[in-house]
Order: sequence, then structure tokens, then C-alpha cells
Amino acid sequence: MINLEWYRIFLHTARHRNLTKAAQELHVTQPSVSYAIKQMEDAMGVQLFHRLSKGVELTAEGQALLDYVEQSFSMLDSAQKHLHNLKQLHAGEIRIGASDSLIKHLLLPHLNTFHREHPGIRIRLSHGKTPDITRRLLDGEIDCAMLHLPIQNPQLLIHTMATIEDCFVVGVDYKELTERTLSIQELADLPLILLSPGSSTRNFVDQWFAAKGVMVRPDIELGSVDLLVEFASLNYGAALISRSFVEEELRSGRLLELKLDVSLPTREIGFAVRRDKKLSVAAESFVRRIREAE
Repeated sequence: MINLEWYRIFLHTARHRNLTKAAQELHVTQPSVSYAIKQMEDAMGVQLFHRLSKGVELTAEGQALLDYVEQSFSMLDSAQKHLHNLKQLHAGEIRIGASDSLIKHLLLPHLNTFHREHPGIRIRLSHGKTPDITRRLLDGEIDCAMLHLPIQNPQLLIHTMATIEDCFVVGVDYKELTERTLSIQELADLPLILLSPGSSTRNFVDQWFAAKGVMVRPDIELGSVDLLVEFASLNYGAALISRSFVEEELRSGRLLELKLDVSLPTREIGFAVRRDKKLSVAAESFVRRIREAE
């Protein structure tokens, strides 16, 4: 097997066409350069240089080898520079998963700050429901994820980011209902607008109604919080939405909150990574920022 250092000595010798000058640049002795070239020629079974009185000159075989060696060392140099850029956060990639609403309302401020400070790092967002995002994280398709809790999985290291409160909101046509406290049954009798089955939020509200002994059949099932807001504001019924996600609509009066005789329990949002996976420098930096910020 050819020693990599032999190739380096060969490259400098070919460039200078002189053993002594190559030795000076490599900070080794001239006999060391001569010996390495001889060892290389013996290993390959071809002569690489013509020995001349004032230096050396590449043979045809030596010239053929030089083309490959130059490309190889150029690639190694590029690789070294790229690793340096990754280490200094001038380059790299982060793969993050979350639902659309969590991306918009909780993740985006962190992403904006990180992107301004490290514009060379590529941010790849993967959206979906919490069960889908959890699976992608466990399968190694993403580096980290923002998830609705609780999630019980020993493979995940989860840091609690925020506590959210949910509420039922309606449009202005339902203003009369907002002036009094409603029972759960009265709420269930309203046209309900909920997220589609399979999401953590839908599972949460279904379990909440069931725990109170009330069975519900939503009139409208939608795939995003933005659509919930739109349909509720158009007076299609009562939608369950996290209060922090509709603060602007509640302030402006576009949406109104229903008062219930039993409060909804709070929920937690977590930021998760796999315990057994070493993150890239870029991903580790972002995860550390999230943990410190919260």
C-alpha cells in the first residue's frame, strides 16, 4: 500500500523538479525525499522521474500519475476547508420537524435569529403531525423536532419548551354565547371545527370530551390551524385552538373565546433529539440555543 506522504513528496518534487527544493518546502532532508521517491517507484514498478544533473523531470508515467495526485490533493484541501467551515458554522445543514402551527408560532423566531447569525447553514423543515414527526426523528430522517407532549420513548431526549393553553373560539355571529358560561354538553351541541384525526391536538380534545362522558362528532375536520382560524371567523362553528396562536384575532375581535364551566388542561411543547445519535455541529449549535433560550 502506498503511503500518503509519498504522494505528497512526489507532488512537491514534480512541481519544483528538484529534490532539494521539495525537501526544503516539506521541512525534511533531501535524502528522505530521494528515498521516498525510490520506494514509491519500487512499489509501483515504474520510473516516475528522470534523474538529471540539475534536478529531475517527470517520465510519461510520472506525468500521468501527477494529474491524479494533483486532483486528489486539491479535493483533500477542499474537504479540509469544508470541515473548517462546518466547525465555524459557515456551512452545514439542520433538519427540523414540527407541525405547521408550531413552526409558525414557536419555532420561527428561533430560526430567524439563527439564520441571521449563520446564513451559510441550510435549514430543512419537515412538517407533519406529532406522531409522524416522532417517527421521522426515530428513523434518523431529521435531527431534532418540536413536538406536542406527552411522548414516552426512552430513545428520545426531550426538553420542555413551552406550556400552551387551548380554548374554543367562534366568529362574531356567536357573540351571544360568549356572554355566558357554557357547559360541556352545550359546547358539544355546537358545530365543532377540529383538526383531522391522528394529530396530537385532536387526540387531546377527543380524550377530554370522553373523560367528561361526552361523545362528539365534529362538523368540520381540517388539516391546519390557519384553516381552523379561517372557518371559525366565518362563523362555521367553534374551533379548538391554542390561545397563544390566536392572540391577534382575539384582540381584534375577529374571533371570540367561549367561556366553559370546566377549564381545559394545559399542554406542553417539547424539543426532542435522539439519545443515541451524535448531531452535526450545526444541529448541535441550534439545539443548544433552543435549550438555553427556554
